[in-house]
Amino acid sequence: MYNSISMPEFEQQWKKDTLPLVDVRETNEWKNGHLEGAVHVPLSELSSAKQKLDKNQKYYVMCHSGSRSSMACQQLAKEGYKVTNVMGGISAWRGEIV
Repeated sequence: MYNSISMPEFEQQWKKDTLPLVDVRETNEWKNGHLEGAVHVPLSELSSAKQKLDKNQKYYVMCHSGSRSSMACQQLAKEGYKVTNVMGGISAWRGEIV
């Protein structure tokens, strides 16, 4: 089981404190812009790359619109990771990207 958060809620929390964020978009999407400080773990590589993540840490998971991040959250939550899906993804983000 995992939680979800709306983009406005996420943005308010992000402004207060940089949150541990995992971006599961593919590499070409990541290169076009992402949130500073995010960890890049493409959904297509999640099975092998999830070792980068600490099971004791809570993560927010983002993709382009929220669909792939939801799939990533399902997979990670089954394996004991503490994850929250950021609904709307980076397409709903109104802040700065790098």
